[in-house]
Formats: sequence, C-alpha cells, structure tokens
Amino acid sequence: MVRDHSWPNRLFNMFNVFIMACLIVLTLYPFWYSVIGSFNDGLDYAKGGVYLWTRQFTWDNYSALFSDTALVKSFVVTLSRTVIGTVTHVLFTALFAYAFSRRNLRFKRLYSTLGLMSMYLSGGLIPYFILINALGLYNNFLVFIIPTLFSFWNVILFRSYFAELPEALIESAKIDGAGEYTIFFRIILSLSKPVIAAISLFTAVGHWNAYYDAMIFTQGDSLQTVQLYILKLIQSTEAALLLANMSGSLGAAQGSVTTTTLQLAAMVAASLPIVLVYPFVQKFFIKGMLIGSVKG
Repeated sequence: MVRDHSWPNRLFNMFNVFIMACLIVLTLYPFWYSVIGSFNDGLDYAKGGVYLWTRQFTWDNYSALFSDTALVKSFVVTLSRTVIGTVTHVLFTALFAYAFSRRNLRFKRLYSTLGLMSMYLSGGLIPYFILINALGLYNNFLVFIIPTLFSFWNVILFRSYFAELPEALIESAKIDGAGEYTIFFRIILSLSKPVIAAISLFTAVGHWNAYYDAMIFTQGDSLQTVQLYILKLIQSTEAALLLANMSGSLGAAQGSVTTTTLQLAAMVAASLPIVLVYPFVQKFFIKGMLIGSVKG
C-alpha cells in the first residue's frame, strides 16, 4: 500500500488531529473541572480561578458527602438495581432473542410486529403509572427491575449476533443429546461475550444514571437512587440543609465545605464507578458495537 505524503493530504491529517484533540478536551474538561473542584477547599474555591489544578487540596468535601447516611443508602439502592437489573435484562433478552433466532419458531412474524410496535408506541405516563400501581410495584424495589427486563432493540442486536454463529454448531450439539437450554447456556452464551458486554454496559449505565422512575414510582428516601440524591442536592436549599445537618459531626471541617464543592463531589462520586468499569469491558464492547456492520 502506497501512502500519499503530499502536502494537501498531510494538511488534511493535521487538521483532523487538531479537531479530534479539541473534541477530546471539550469532552474531558467538564469532568476534570468537577474533579479538581471537589478536592479544593470550599471557601478558597468560592474566590474563583480554579480551572486546571486544585489550589488548596482537601478531603473535607468527600468526608462531608459520605457522612450523610442517605447517600450511602442511595448508593446501595443504585448498585443493587444496576447489578440485578443488568443481569436479569441480559439473561431475559438473550433467551428471547435465541428463541427468536430459531428457524422453527412459530408465529415469528407476530412476535416481530408486536416487538416493533413496542419500540414506537406508548400508552403515556398516566396509563403507565396506573399499570405500575395496579401491579403492586409502586414504592417497591421491583419497579426498577421488572419494567426493564425486556428491550426489543437489544433483542435485534442479540439476534443479529446469534445469526452469525454456525448452524452446524447447534446441530452437532443436538446430535450429542444437548437440549435447547444446554445449548443456550453452555454454547451460545460462551460465544456471545462481545454482544453481552456491549448490551450489559448500555444497560448498566442506564440503571446507574436513572432517576426519573425513582422520582415518579417511589416515595421517601428508602428507594432513592444516587442520581435522584444528586438532583435534590443541586438544589441550593437541599444542599444547605445537608450542610446544616452535618455541621455537628464535621466540626471545624464544616467551614471548608460549601454547597458548590459538595455538589461537585457528589457528581464525581456518582460518575466514578462507570468510568472505572468501562476499561474492563472495552475490548468486548468494541466488538459488540460492530455487530451487523459488516456482511460477508
């Protein structure tokens, strides 16, 4: 392969690199700004000028944040719904997609029509709320799990991946006496790590960032998610009340914590788990994102 080293081509490549570098800075800087603000002394941060590095480093913002039992409970709720919701969603959707990918499935066209309708049509918030209440899911932890068990869009992704697996592999397993469940759990899932990683990441991020369902379908703080906690915290009255409640336990450290730095610490603490998980699934995630993009 001969590379073009002409000036127009080199200039075009330099321009692309410059644009990509600018986009990276614009994408990462808001998160970096939140990080340095969360580790800066609150009173010093209020003076302004903290843009690239912390000026007075302190852990007081995080000490104040995690001294609130409501935050700890919200992290437990969010972590629980993320783990349980992701596992059940991937398992339930993959089971349906595997059956949907089989050639001998009856009424496949009907299932496809109903699935596509569910992607574009909705009864609206009020009928949905009535349904949730009638099923006894209101103010119940299962309201985070059961409504998110199924996604026809993810069924399409799973089905596209399953269709690329050799049919002879399944036929040989059946000849050896393996049933459908044995084939699915021992063969299909073990060969589907890329698509499982991609869908798991999307599902986990959705559960971790969810706040609307907790705000609508729960009451009190017992089932409050961490994102709903942050939503309340960014309201100045809630942050001020939290600081007032923590003043007794923080003592002198209370003076170095402000509502702004407390909000920044909460945003960083909520974002960090997903940021740390992504590198471990990146290899499979990239493969999963290419599903169906290349046809042989």
